[in-house]
Amino acid sequence: MQETVTAQSHKVLFLNTLAFTVCFAAWMFNGVLVTFLADNQVFKWGPVEIGWLMGIPVLTGSLFRLPAGMLTDKFGGKPVYGTLLFICAIPMFLLSKADSFMTFALCSFGFGLAGVSFSIGIAFSSVWYPRKNQGTALGIFGAGNAGAALTTMLAPTMLNKLTNNGANLEGWRELPVYYAIMLATMGVIFFIFADNKKPASSTKSFSQMLTPLRDIKVWRFGLYYFLVFGCFVAFSQWLVPYFVNVYYLPLVTAGLFASAFSLPSGVIRALGGWLSDKFGGRAVMYWVLGASVLISFLVIIPKMEIYSPGRGVMAKRGGTVTAITSETVVVGEMSYAIKKKPEPIVSNTDDELLVFPTKQAWQEPVVEIGQQVKKKELLAKGVTRIFFQANVWIFAVFVILLGSIWGIGKAAVYKLIPDYFPEEVGVVGGMVGVLGGLGGFFCPIIFGYLLEWTGLWTSCWMFMFALSLVCLLWMHLTVQKMMREKHPEDMQKIEQEQSTILEDDAKEAGHVH
Repeated sequence: MQETVTAQSHKVLFLNTLAFTVCFAAWMFNGVLVTFLADNQVFKWGPVEIGWLMGIPVLTGSLFRLPAGMLTDKFGGKPVYGTLLFICAIPMFLLSKADSFMTFALCSFGFGLAGVSFSIGIAFSSVWYPRKNQGTALGIFGAGNAGAALTTMLAPTMLNKLTNNGANLEGWRELPVYYAIMLATMGVIFFIFADNKKPASSTKSFSQMLTPLRDIKVWRFGLYYFLVFGCFVAFSQWLVPYFVNVYYLPLVTAGLFASAFSLPSGVIRALGGWLSDKFGGRAVMYWVLGASVLISFLVIIPKMEIYSPGRGVMAKRGGTVTAITSETVVVGEMSYAIKKKPEPIVSNTDDELLVFPTKQAWQEPVVEIGQQVKKKELLAKGVTRIFFQANVWIFAVFVILLGSIWGIGKAAVYKLIPDYFPEEVGVVGGMVGVLGGLGGFFCPIIFGYLLEWTGLWTSCWMFMFALSLVCLLWMHLTVQKMMREKHPEDMQKIEQEQSTILEDDAKEAGHVH
């Protein structure tokens, strides 16, 4: 960690961010390519094979983040980052030759290592900046997440051009070659222009470097990152089928909505770093987790329509039913007004904006002309229809806002790491990155099981609400504990004041009663 910012610091940060953008675009490559190949029946893959091919790169890039971070702390970022780019270029190129599920899976395992670029870049960027600038620097680096959105937006267009809009499907094999060239070129640029630097902890043995992992804070930061990064990666893919199944959108439109979720989250990460430097990572995480709890709760209610018995019409005296219309029932000489059934709100359109649940009530005759009825016998049953549109535009705004908030949270988590572990950023950041990356692998699986068990697409938001709440409570309880340890007298005073207020409220309530 340097004491001052230099031009050299900015140069290395630029190279790190550019390399991370390239690596992240490659890491998310299968999400587009596998979908294209399956949709066009180039390979006869079912849902299981497709799930594995999308998940393997995410899993690889997650599991190897810790050793990558350790190697960066030990040898510096230049040799580790540069070597990684060349290593990933090889299986990416070989992907163009793949002709079976197994070869595709092996190549995916190889180029999935591009995901470890995060822990390398975090550690390598950290050593070039003083603590007061760590949040901004690491936030700018993290904006490389936008590489995922670039692949989502550009790769489908490239595939259409390479395959002549499906006329020559084998043209898809050129795309991995272009990505391999991009990775190798970035490797050359990195080796030529980057300067190497090691942290003070580089003299430690690998076993000594693992010592910080005994600290519970590492695992707490990992849970935060499981939420703000892992769930971000998961929803980048999960939102496409979500929009298709819930809102009946075309695949292309659903993909654009998913891109709108992922792109701002990556770009806004730099703002999150600046906010963390100005207000502190902990304060920013309070806002991030609180907002995550609120927004997740707001989108839990599913798109639905419910029919329930409503207020009916009963006979005030006995007699014979002599006439029935859509608005009246006549019994003897007495006429009973009934509510006519209104035009139903169409449940599969979002042309009309309905923010809140909408109620419709009407009455339907249950008697026939000539029927003898007794006093208080039901003439027309009441029907109440409650419809909640869960408007797609309102939902999209909430989702994009949540993605942006998570982007700020990603920077805040990595602001906390150098604050508590200034000389072990590679190791701690690598472990936190592992947990976050595993979120990207396991969350879609969890979402799938929840959808199967509940039958509700919004079950994924129930999980987000619970996870966000656990993170917020854990952080709050930890902060309270730290305050008691560091400022016992102040905390005791605050607790006494709170107790006095509660006692006064109780006395006042008892007096009123």
